[in-house]
Amino acid sequence: MSEVPTAYQPPRIPGVRAVTAADIRSALGAGLSDFLHAPQFGLFFGGIYAASGLLMLASLTVLDVPWMIIPVAVGFPLIGPFVAVGLYEVSRRRAASEPLQWKAILSVIFQQRNRQLGWMAFVVLFIFWVWIYQVRLLLALFLGFQNFASIGGFIEAITTTANGLMFLAVGSLVGAFLAFVLYATTVITMPLLLDRDLDLVSAMIVSFKTIKLSPVVMIGWAVIVTVLTILALLPAFLGLLVVLPVLGHATWHLYASVVEPDHGDAD
Repeated sequence: MSEVPTAYQPPRIPGVRAVTAADIRSALGAGLSDFLHAPQFGLFFGGIYAASGLLMLASLTVLDVPWMIIPVAVGFPLIGPFVAVGLYEVSRRRAASEPLQWKAILSVIFQQRNRQLGWMAFVVLFIFWVWIYQVRLLLALFLGFQNFASIGGFIEAITTTANGLMFLAVGSLVGAFLAFVLYATTVITMPLLLDRDLDLVSAMIVSFKTIKLSPVVMIGWAVIVTVLTILALLPAFLGLLVVLPVLGHATWHLYASVVEPDHGDAD
């Protein structure tokens, strides 16, 4: 007797609750606690992020485009959420009282290549590539096809000329738009895809719903993340050794506090 095919069941998109300033403070406190409890993981993943930044700086120097260091450094935080996946797993395990073992945590990260989180990585890297491309395009439009000999020359050109100031204005608007799109797309999506078996589109819908429900608080969280990350970049990316893990852990706790539990696991 042939089996009757099961009707397709669309994924249930989890609900979200409004985010408050207290949630942000609580998430930051929990993120710091996770980092202090298991600093070896935070320093490891933060070190990978910092080393990647230093490698990009070295590559730009070798390619004789040192002036690109500034737009790359500005756009570099865009890929932070993907690098923080390991930190999400550490926080998840600690909250669930599961052992923090290197093999288990790295295995979970490796397994993401076959899950929806792998596709999310392409989205993140694509937006980062768009950011770098639009910088080159706007430079060509406003300042012509020129190569700056130094960072100082680049800064002088964009801050002391009319065309340079126009480049700054337009570039800032475009950059802010790209940053918001990426933030809205990833802030809840990344930890949600790690935590549950949900498709990419459904997870992004949850992320956008969270921001729509609490726009002021969530934009405030974005400002906090941006400011702390930029400050961490200043000492040759070394501040990321601490800032990235604290923010990564905090993002997990923020997600866990605003997205409703998966009641299916309890059945």
